[in-house]
Amino acid sequence: MHSIKEYTPCVDGYAGKDVNNTYMCRNLDLYSFTPHRDLGSPRMQLGNDIWGWSATRTSDGVTREFGLIGQFDGTAFVEVLPTGQIAYLGRLPPQSGTAIWRDIKVIGEHAYIGSEAFGHGIQVFDLKCLLDPSLLKSPKEFNIDTDLTAWYYDGLPRGSSHNLVSHAEKNLIIAVGAKPRSDISGLILIDVADPSNPKTVGCTGEVDYVHDAQCLTYYGPDTAYNGSDVCYSFNEDTFTIYDITDPSKPSIISSTSYYGVTYAHQGWVIDEKDQSYLMNDALDESYKQGSDQKTVTYIWDIKDLSHPVLSGHYKSPVVASDHNLYVANGLVYESNYKSGLRIVNASSVTKDPTGAGFYEAAFFDVHPDDDEIGGDADFGGLWSAYPYFASRYILLNTVERGLFVVKYNKTD
Repeated sequence: MHSIKEYTPCVDGYAGKDVNNTYMCRNLDLYSFTPHRDLGSPRMQLGNDIWGWSATRTSDGVTREFGLIGQFDGTAFVEVLPTGQIAYLGRLPPQSGTAIWRDIKVIGEHAYIGSEAFGHGIQVFDLKCLLDPSLLKSPKEFNIDTDLTAWYYDGLPRGSSHNLVSHAEKNLIIAVGAKPRSDISGLILIDVADPSNPKTVGCTGEVDYVHDAQCLTYYGPDTAYNGSDVCYSFNEDTFTIYDITDPSKPSIISSTSYYGVTYAHQGWVIDEKDQSYLMNDALDESYKQGSDQKTVTYIWDIKDLSHPVLSGHYKSPVVASDHNLYVANGLVYESNYKSGLRIVNASSVTKDPTGAGFYEAAFFDVHPDDDEIGGDADFGGLWSAYPYFASRYILLNTVERGLFVVKYNKTD
């Protein structure tokens, strides 16, 4: 698999350069592709999570955009150039062993990197290091002993976590999915107001295993919780809402199972300023709602936090399992493993929360290997996407291939 270093628009349903590097698409143009081997991965060259960071120069107001690329054997750092190409800047090795599960979040100018590898803890990395112009010519392998702002371990029973959740307004990083499951595997709340000295301030104990969550200050229609801090969490067989206003005493507001749940995995509110509706994936392809193996996304009416209601679902037109989704400006960016990035217009939700008005606005299929058989609901392909850059470039981190940079070419 070779890199693609020039803009290749989506034309007649395809983007790319040759038979092994051509991808089905609609309304998403390809700006570059970089394989994991060119992102410094020395071992299995497998990707996982991804996040982004933007820095604006005070001298001229120019904003630089950076991608933080999770890999089996560490974290790669890239700059997204104005042309949509990327510059590889370097990488941070893992703190302990390798792991397919690595997760990255950003608060302020620091990245927080967790892993399921025992003993890894959470690496705290100062992203201002990436502003060094010398990295554009000479990428650096950062040192885990001398280049970290901090290393957090104490609050994790075995030093591992499945995911990290950020609540930037309150300077909280929340580790979830710690091991062993018989110990503290729910929310572990970490105060990072001082990034050089992360402190555990609370946890939910052994109540539930939390796989992933979104935590934020509540500004929604449920007046009982207005201004409170809440976590919308996905606990395998339930959608659970926590009140973490006092992080030392988190409490459950509601815990709801639902028809078709196989593995409540991850989700995001559709509008962070309103928080009336939320969508989540469930890894349920081949079961009940997903019995035809076409991706199912669930829609929740959360206007009453104590009694959330499953109001509907959206089904993708193609076969694939879903993994992570994020929402920006009414568009849902779904990383649907082997069918790639699927952008769903969910702007009709306030008028019709059943999902009947949702539609697929664009897609970019990162895994052409299964095109001839009509898709595949197995693991592989796109792990996660980052859709929050002001430039509108979207970063796609794939398991087997590498990093794609695409851009939605329509205005909805």
